Amino acid sequence: MPTSHHTSTTDMQVTSIRLERELKERLKTLAGNQGYQTLIRDVLWTYVQQKSGDDRLSPTQISASVPAIAHQQQHCAVTGQVIQPQEAMQLGFTTEGMVVPLSSDEWQDKA
Repeated sequence: MPTSHHTSTTDMQVTSIRLERELKERLKTLAGNQGYQTLIRDVLWTYVQQKSGDDRLSPTQISASVPAIAHQQQHCAVTGQVIQPQEAMQLGFTTEGMVVPLSSDEWQDKA
């Protein structure tokens, strides 16, 4: 799950990246008052957490869930357990408004 990183900009390194003008404008629009550089940092942190396996949720972050059947291999957002295609699972709705895969009812045991 994305973790907000509140590092002072004085403690950050300057990195130059070339972006298409349209991409930069869209990022500015999406970011609103937050600022597009902050949005880019959040997106990059989310990517790093997902790729490193650090993106697991706590059961307290699940506000509701509904039964579902996996159509592709998934990983439970709480336990990391593999969910195979055609296996029963849950779709979890997080307190942040995201929909995430959950391994049937086993994720509740982690509470």
